[in-house]
Amino acid sequence: MTDLSAFPITRRWPARHPDRIQLYSLPTPNGVKVSIMLEEIGLPYEPHLVDIMANETWGPEFLSLNPNGKIPAIIDPNGPGGRPLGLFESGAILIYLAEKTGQLLSADPATRYETIQWVMFQMGAIGPMFGQLGFFHRFAGKDYEDKRPRDRYVAESRRLLGVLETRLKDRDWIVDDYSIADVAALGWVRNLIGFYEAGEIVGFSDFPRVAAWLERGLARPAVQRGLEIPARS
Repeated sequence: MTDLSAFPITRRWPARHPDRIQLYSLPTPNGVKVSIMLEEIGLPYEPHLVDIMANETWGPEFLSLNPNGKIPAIIDPNGPGGRPLGLFESGAILIYLAEKTGQLLSADPATRYETIQWVMFQMGAIGPMFGQLGFFHRFAGKDYEDKRPRDRYVAESRRLLGVLETRLKDRDWIVDDYSIADVAALGWVRNLIGFYEAGEIVGFSDFPRVAAWLERGLARPAVQRGLEIPARS
C-alpha cells in the first residue's frame, strides 16, 4: 500500500485511496483547471475540498505542500521514478499531467512550446487581470469611490479578450487541437461573465469567437464534471 505519511497535508485531509492522485482544491477558476484535466485524461484521483473562506490554505498542513498558500495542489503517489511527488501551481500541474499521460500536449516540440506559451498567458495575464476585475466589479472593491482601478482592469481585460479573439480566428481551440491551453483558460473566461457578472462591463459581445470557444469548451462532458469537483459541502 502506498505510504503518503511523509506529506503532512494527509493528516489534515486523509487519503482513503493513497494509490490515487490526491487533489486539494476548490471549484474556483484555478481549482477547476486540474479537476477538468484529471477528468479529461482519466487518471484515478481523490479530491479533497479546501475551504479558502475558512483560511484552510494558510494552515501549516496545506502550506507544507503549497508554500504559496493557493489552490490547487496535488500529490501523485506514482511520480517520476515511482516515488510520490507533490506539486503546486496549476500551470505546472497541467504540464506535468499532460507529459505523464501523453495527452492534451503535443509531442511535436514547436507545438508543445506554443501550447505552454498560452498556458503561461493565462497564468500571467488572464488569471490575475480577471481576478482583479472581479474584486473591483463584484466584491468589496465595487464600493470604492475611485473607479480608476476598476477601469484599468476593465481595459486590460478587454485587451486580453482581444488577444484571444485574434488567436481564435479560423480556429476552434487556442492551439491546433484542444489542449491544456484551453483547460487553463476556460474557467477564467466562464467566471468573468458568470460569477463575476462582468460580461457587460467588458463588452463580451464584442468577442464572438471567444464566446463560441467558451461554448465549445463548456459542452465537453469532462469540463462539466470538472467544474463541480471537489463537491462543495
